[in-house]
Amino acid sequence: MNKPLRRVAVFCGLLVLALLLRVNYVQFVQADQLSNDVHNRRVAINQYAQPRGDIIVDGKAITGHTTTTGSDFKYKRTYVDGPMWAPVTGHASQAFGTTFLEGVEDKFLTGNDDRLFFNRTIDLLTGKEKQGGNVVTTLNPKAQEAAFKGLGDKKGAVVALDPGTGAILAMASTPSYDPSSIAGNSKTDEKNWVALDKKNDPDDPTQNRALRQTYPPGSTFKLVTAAAALESGAVTDVNAHTDTPKHYTLPGTTTELKNEGNIPCEKATLTVALQYSCNTVFGHVGADKVGLKGMVDEAEKFGFNEEQFVPVRADKSNFDTKMTKDQVALSSIGQFDTAATPLQMAMVASAIANDGKLMKPYMVDKLVAPNLSTIAQTNPSEMSQPLSPENAQKLQSMMETVVNSGTGTNARIDGVRVGGKTGTAQNGVDNKGTPYAWFVSYAMTDQGSPVAVAVVIEDGDANRDDISGGGLAAPVAKKVMEAVLNK
Repeated sequence: MNKPLRRVAVFCGLLVLALLLRVNYVQFVQADQLSNDVHNRRVAINQYAQPRGDIIVDGKAITGHTTTTGSDFKYKRTYVDGPMWAPVTGHASQAFGTTFLEGVEDKFLTGNDDRLFFNRTIDLLTGKEKQGGNVVTTLNPKAQEAAFKGLGDKKGAVVALDPGTGAILAMASTPSYDPSSIAGNSKTDEKNWVALDKKNDPDDPTQNRALRQTYPPGSTFKLVTAAAALESGAVTDVNAHTDTPKHYTLPGTTTELKNEGNIPCEKATLTVALQYSCNTVFGHVGADKVGLKGMVDEAEKFGFNEEQFVPVRADKSNFDTKMTKDQVALSSIGQFDTAATPLQMAMVASAIANDGKLMKPYMVDKLVAPNLSTIAQTNPSEMSQPLSPENAQKLQSMMETVVNSGTGTNARIDGVRVGGKTGTAQNGVDNKGTPYAWFVSYAMTDQGSPVAVAVVIEDGDANRDDISGGGLAAPVAKKVMEAVLNK
């Protein structure tokens, strides 16, 4: 071969080598980047080329599908009782992506999960259309309905847990929206999407207040302070008088911490203090007896200062780790910078009801392949032990006093042990906003405690003096507990 031909051959060989290197780089290095690129429409087309698997509640699908026309997307998601279940399902939209369970379990629902490889292979060999798997939840439909209807037209959220397992039984958030209204890719869907934007709807209906909204927990946080007092040994007898003065001044200040109304808080026992919700007792105990470190340690055992994944992400609740003594006192009664999601406060009640053991919350029971075989099963797991069984039972007794003869009587259920704690949390600068009404509780039978509930209500239309956890939130919690108990 003459020299010029040899050079051309070598050059062509180098071009072929460069092409092979480039193809392999794209195939193995850039594959994920390209497949997840927002401009890669083929990924979206493939995502809706077959029906999605369903999200299942109590054996019934709360999702579905329908075919579309005039679009290269073949199938569109539909929802049963969409507004009620939106905080659980989220949305799967041809135009606006996926959220919550639809997003976290997207690959499984579309059939693209690696765990469904065998099923995809069988479908390919038999000529079947690729199928998505189903997500089976832990939700209780009656409890969810009670929570959603109980909130009604008020802004707020409800979370109910099974204390023994951590399974989420209800998760409602209002106001809500219908995910079906934005599931497509039409001008109508776009118009509906724009209308849901917080800039156009200040109530922000797509916000999941159960997981993604933190509120000042107010007096419901006194449960954490009581737990810290018992666990640290600052209080050993919940029926012994404390040394709380009648007028308690925040440490290092001239500001007096007030109680609501003329209630018996001077030297009150911890039981009486919880029954009447004495700010002075819990502020004094938190700041002067337990201290910052003890309060932080106990709050974090309950899950504060850490995001939770259920598997949908929940915002972390906050309890400051660096505070002055007066700030510790305020934080100990759920004020200052203390903030909690409804999920977090349900976890507090759940741990107390479960004799001090906090189970990790979850709402996916199992993932099921199209052939109905179980691909993954969630096993309940212990998250922490905020309380010893002995101290948890002391706190149960205190919470039951709140319901039997304190601020939570609206949550009583005949023949059932119910423990609870009310809270009316300050809102806005200098407490000028409408307060938030809280109620956290559990219901217990001879067989154990099947449900713990947290309810928060933002009722901007109510008269300020009419807002209380016992008045607004406790009746909602009662309905949810009764639904789980089938009463």
